[in-house]
Amino acid sequence: MPSVLLGLALLAFWLYCLFDLITTPEEDVRNLPKFLWVLIVILLVDLGGLLWLLLGRPLSEQTVQRQRLGRSGPRPSVPRGPDDDPDFLRDLDRRLRREDD
Repeated sequence: MPSVLLGLALLAFWLYCLFDLITTPEEDVRNLPKFLWVLIVILLVDLGGLLWLLLGRPLSEQTVQRQRLGRSGPRPSVPRGPDDDPDFLRDLDRRLRREDD
């Protein structure tokens, strides 16, 4: 019974990879032409599917942005105090001048 479940899971994985490959636009495929990826996925079955997911599938937008920005990605914004905000400082200066007059 476990071998049947494993076989069904591998078949589902292979079909997912094949469907994903077929529906991916040609210009988005990485490393090899789409035709060669189809041959690899069909002939090598599960290994071909794994290779497709790792090496051929288009990168997500988030991954592309991370690669452009470097491995660490964008630095999270640090909370700024009011004394770092130029608008706040201008307004504070105006209020202090009004109080002095």
